[in-house]
Amino acid sequence: MTKLHHVLVIVALAGATWGAAAQTMKPGLWEINNKMSSSSGEMEKAMAEAQKQLASMPPDQRKMMEDMMAKQGVGMGKSPGSTAVRLCMTQEMVERNEVATQQGDCKQTASPRTGNTMKFSFVCTQPPSSGEGQVVFVSPEAYTMKMTLNSTAMGKPEKMNMDATGKFVSAECGNIKPIAPPKK
Repeated sequence: MTKLHHVLVIVALAGATWGAAAQTMKPGLWEINNKMSSSSGEMEKAMAEAQKQLASMPPDQRKMMEDMMAKQGVGMGKSPGSTAVRLCMTQEMVERNEVATQQGDCKQTASPRTGNTMKFSFVCTQPPSSGEGQVVFVSPEAYTMKMTLNSTAMGKPEKMNMDATGKFVSAECGNIKPIAPPKK
């Protein structure tokens, strides 16, 4: 579950990066709900198994695992292939149109917004991946996103699709800390 958790955090946070890159977004605590599917179906099987293992843990052990994930702003979604990520965006992050949530070495390109829509693409060397997508900003407190991610899983090419919704939760982030910007 640790390796799966790491992959899910990377994918979910990469998705959160693009959804949160608009000048009109509010700083504070955001919740991003992701629904992912993979071309091989392996990711969905692994997620379902992780959810099954979590559900079968003794209550105290399950709470400890859920608390550990929650400290990182991550929760398992209710359906296989889904996650919920809480992300703290500072005013500075909003102002520079850059939410530093990628893990590893990534280069991103975003097209200028056309109305309430922005297209983007990215290439990462760690973990090796690339993708593209589109964000639709519903309001300063909500967005939707569709993204395609190309990666490698167990030595084989893997294509994942992600649908996400972002929702502003609160001006206060509580115990969820902003993620440090990547080193330049």
